Amino acid sequence: MYEWIKSIPFAITVCDKDAIITEMNDKAGESFATDGGLTLIGKKLFDCHSPRSCEIIRHMLATGDANIYTISKAGKRKLIVQQPYRIDGEVAGVVEMSIELPADIPHYERG
Repeated sequence: MYEWIKSIPFAITVCDKDAIITEMNDKAGESFATDGGLTLIGKKLFDCHSPRSCEIIRHMLATGDANIYTISKAGKRKLIVQQPYRIDGEVAGVVEMSIELPADIPHYERG
């Protein structure tokens, strides 16, 4: 993992094509502290997700489709971006970014 990614202020978690967590930055470790934090590296995503979430993960790994949504958790709004990545044209895993959104986030129309 690149050094700068470790200190980015949003959670980044990476899994491989077998849904095994291969990387987490510091914020992801904090976010999942009650589930084991950085010790989750090497574990399967399927072991810590609901059946519905596991189906979404399988779909992303099979098709390369992204899964993007917002949530509210513990009084904070977050943007979740789950984006498959490719190596040599083949889906090789998924990167998840969980970004806390400020209450007054601006929106601009451009173009």
